[in-house]
Amino acid sequence: MSAHRARTFVSPVACSPYALAQSGQTVTAMQDEHAVSREAFLARGWCHFHHDPQLAQWVADTRDAARAAVRAAENAEWLRCGGTWFVGVNALPNNERGAVRGGAAVAGQAVEFIREALGLAQLVWDRAQVSVVYPGYPQPMATESAAAYRYRRERDAAHLDGVLRQGPRKRRHLCEHHAFILGIPMVETSRDASPLTLWEGSHEITRRTLQTAFAGVPPEDWQAIDITELYQSLRRRIFAECRRVEIAARPGEAYLVHRLALHGIMPWPTTATAGPDGRMIVYFRPDVGSAEQWLSMP
Repeated sequence: MSAHRARTFVSPVACSPYALAQSGQTVTAMQDEHAVSREAFLARGWCHFHHDPQLAQWVADTRDAARAAVRAAENAEWLRCGGTWFVGVNALPNNERGAVRGGAAVAGQAVEFIREALGLAQLVWDRAQVSVVYPGYPQPMATESAAAYRYRRERDAAHLDGVLRQGPRKRRHLCEHHAFILGIPMVETSRDASPLTLWEGSHEITRRTLQTAFAGVPPEDWQAIDITELYQSLRRRIFAECRRVEIAARPGEAYLVHRLALHGIMPWPTTATAGPDGRMIVYFRPDVGSAEQWLSMP
């Protein structure tokens, strides 16, 4: 990790959904041990779900398919950063219920929260991402500039899902409209094994910034707008104003990230441990429908 960052590690294994470990001390929010609050999720931009037998069964049913996706020749293009990161976008061969062949549908308290608290009852699951990080992440890539590599190392390659580089000049445009990001760990690792990082409250800064940028423009035309400089400025503001947290969980647990939250992957430290699967997390990011919904939904 870069020395200039204050480190706040979320320790969901032993604490309530919003327990935060800061400077070695655990500070627990006052709320029900087993409840996940919609209000807290919308305020912070993420939440954690404790071990769930239904989700644990899904992980057991799905783990071999995730491993096969990582090994599949047709997915070799997803191995990046000198072999230390398998990106695996849409690599899991699940159906619209989130199930792989012969396995259970994705279910449990996280799914119920998404359907009931967030009002996404008619959810159709996308083919999930299988994100695997290995010891030594990140290593330089020939396709990545020195500045981009430095940003990956020092700022966790922090990004907003759906804002993609387009065209020969690699300019940033809003191209995808995910409803949320649901992370499901598939294997045991130490909690410092390249966890997801997130800037709490960044989702509302993102919302206000993009609402201003797109004001007066029909939503169907938003993708055509070059937001490269705006996006860079937005990230700088978030780094300055929001607290960075590291979110770790174990198989059978899950975490939900707000679609507008800035997030990334922490570099692999020398203290981290994992098995031969590395740090494997499955991410569901179903489409919300329209750009307007993506920006205006809670």
